[in-house]
Amino acid sequence: ALVISTPAAVASGLASGARRGLLVKGGGVFEAIGKVKHIAFDKTGTLTAGRPAVTDVVALGTAPADDVLRLAAAVEASSSHPLATAIVAEAASRKLKYAAVASEILPGKGVAGRAEGRMITVGAPIRLGVQDGSVLARAGALESEGKSVSVVLSGRETIGLIALRDEPRADAIAGIREIKALGLIPLMLTGDNRANAEAVGKAVGMEVKAELLPEDKLAVIREKAGDGGVAKVGDGVNDAPALAAATVGIAMGSGTDVALEAADAAVLNNRISDIASLVRLSRQTTAIIRQNVAVSLGLKAVFLVTTVIGATGLWIAILADTGATVLVTINALRLLRSHG
Repeated sequence: ALVISTPAAVASGLASGARRGLLVKGGGVFEAIGKVKHIAFDKTGTLTAGRPAVTDVVALGTAPADDVLRLAAAVEASSSHPLATAIVAEAASRKLKYAAVASEILPGKGVAGRAEGRMITVGAPIRLGVQDGSVLARAGALESEGKSVSVVLSGRETIGLIALRDEPRADAIAGIREIKALGLIPLMLTGDNRANAEAVGKAVGMEVKAELLPEDKLAVIREKAGDGGVAKVGDGVNDAPALAAATVGIAMGSGTDVALEAADAAVLNNRISDIASLVRLSRQTTAIIRQNVAVSLGLKAVFLVTTVIGATGLWIAILADTGATVLVTINALRLLRSHG
């Protein structure tokens, strides 16, 4: 009975989770998830719908707005980031023609590539070192409206700004409320501008740390890991280091292959409320394991004593152990009926 106490509970927990789209890489992850104090979320695609749309294309140089968008789409075409997808989609909706080019991802900053003989860079103004006061003022005005702003550079010249908006997920508010009800502290970590991040954070009800580079996110995760443990929830390439460094990394099902590989668990249905379900399942699985071990050891202790003093025979003790095996198995199978 003692030997199967833990495996039976873990197997039931894994099966119960899989039926609900909650995948866990091993039994040890259940214990880790059940003990964490903080839940850190990425913003784009995790707390937001991940379907941003271009709202403004601002030309700042001699090139018209359509040229700014066309050049940006050329270097963003090979990227899977939601903001890149939105830029490419907007260019397509305007029927702009361009040749997609090989591009280089600048972690936490943006993307760069050579288009039409020019080095085009698209990314966050501050991260790309833009210092022109008028450009930053225009970007700040757009950001104050709750938009994400990307600057488009041709070489070192700023040729335009592209503003995008991504709304919070429909289930984010209820999901964060469930997480708080479990006694956990939610936190948003994002590289996006502070105004946009705080607008989303206020809408869903959580603390925000904005304008972070991947290494900044990593530092916050390590800090929280030492303060009661932290689960990191994300879906992008930039999240992979933080997912790996967290007490537990949880990838959203729509995430990149890198994020899914680095994570300890995955939520396939992309629902924030499923994070709370995963925590509840982990706590239930851990509780069942403890119950099974207690029952197994308790029965063994009782029949060891009674057999030694002659109150029960050896065969009775063997039958009792068999009964305990059945009991802990049935107890573990209760997890399959869990819908938390």
